[in-house]
Amino acid sequence: MADSYNFSSKAYKRKIRTQSIIRFIVCLFITIICLLPLYIILINSTRESGDIIQSGISLLPGTSFFDNFAHLNDPEYAHGVYYRTFNLLIGYRNSLVISISTTILTVFFSAMTAYGLTVFDFKGKKFATTFILMVMMVPTQVVSTGFLEFMASIKLLNNYIPLIFPAIAAPATVFFMLQYMKSSFPLDIVEAARIDGCSEFRTFLQIALPIFKPAFAVQAIFAFVANWNNYYTPTMILVNGDANMRTMPMMVAGIMGLSTTTDYGVQNLAVVLSIIPIVIIYLLLSKFIIKGVALGAVKG
Repeated sequence: MADSYNFSSKAYKRKIRTQSIIRFIVCLFITIICLLPLYIILINSTRESGDIIQSGISLLPGTSFFDNFAHLNDPEYAHGVYYRTFNLLIGYRNSLVISISTTILTVFFSAMTAYGLTVFDFKGKKFATTFILMVMMVPTQVVSTGFLEFMASIKLLNNYIPLIFPAIAAPATVFFMLQYMKSSFPLDIVEAARIDGCSEFRTFLQIALPIFKPAFAVQAIFAFVANWNNYYTPTMILVNGDANMRTMPMMVAGIMGLSTTTDYGVQNLAVVLSIIPIVIIYLLLSKFIIKGVALGAVKG
């Protein structure tokens, strides 16, 4: 019996070890697939355009990073076309204003909506939840024509307001927050706060929001990335061609679409500069992702 037990134990350990190795290899392969394009873009931002055309992909950095950066911001380079199309500080400023504002509005009002749908019982509660899910399934492009006509009718074209305030209504974020609250928010705390005379809004701010921190971090990353990378809506609203109002994706798209001069090193550098804030936000908030997704995905 002892020999049989030892054999079974060794076989089990060997099976676990094999599964662990397979999982590690699969995860390593997926990681390489995800990071390799970013690494290639980063390497190409340090290379000359001619070198990129001749040798294609390279895993070693070049020596032209500062030259590419100078060309990107040089008003005389390529007859000034880069200077008119790309301005790093203006692009960062405009995109940060829009992305940070929309992120704050999205997570705060989505959490408030989820709190109301979880804590309060009222007629039409199920309909409200169903309606939010229905709106979540409608693509933005379907309603873009009506949205553009409405913004034109109230004279809000070439303005950041249509790019910021609609973020208050974020059905996908509301759905995630709702699932998170159902799985991890104790309603007894709300009842205790009411007995102590705490107002509903104060209960939301002082009790619900601290519990929401992991979900806030996850949705803040998603909202920031989505709004930072948003090219469709700004190009639809900002139509006067004012370079001082362009967002970072608009500037990068302008460089990518140039037909007069194609400098692949400069283009790759523009892309690298455009994703730096996303990487910073991810590094600051990434520790909450696994915790937030795990708690908010399925009700325990």
